[in-house]
Amino acid sequence: MRVPPNEVPTSTAVDATRTTLVGLANAVGLDGLAAANQLPGLLAVVDQHAAAVRDSLHGDQRPLTAAALAGYAEGVRAAADEHGWQPPTDPIDWSEADWVLVRLLAVCALTAALDTPAPQPPPL
Repeated sequence: MRVPPNEVPTSTAVDATRTTLVGLANAVGLDGLAAANQLPGLLAVVDQHAAAVRDSLHGDQRPLTAAALAGYAEGVRAAADEHGWQPPTDPIDWSEADWVLVRLLAVCALTAALDTPAPQPPPL
């Protein structure tokens, strides 16, 4: 059975997705997720944002994908840029992170969960 060409991700699309998500992880994900593990309030807010991202991407109806999360993150950044948001140039104080940073951090959390197998029930 052949798959239509428009349903097969090209290496360019895969590379673009990977580049976006790796860049996002380096910019906010690594430090932000570490901070969320230390700051229960931040972790709660990230969880709320992650739920909103899942809802936006209809994650309850179909599995989330790296491509969908990368596209979502690019959309958040583009909209924020249009409204004058500038990415921080100094280290981020995660106890006072703005909405955009927390939303992008939620995308990082969801991306990390893509690589984690779902818990399985114990064998009978």
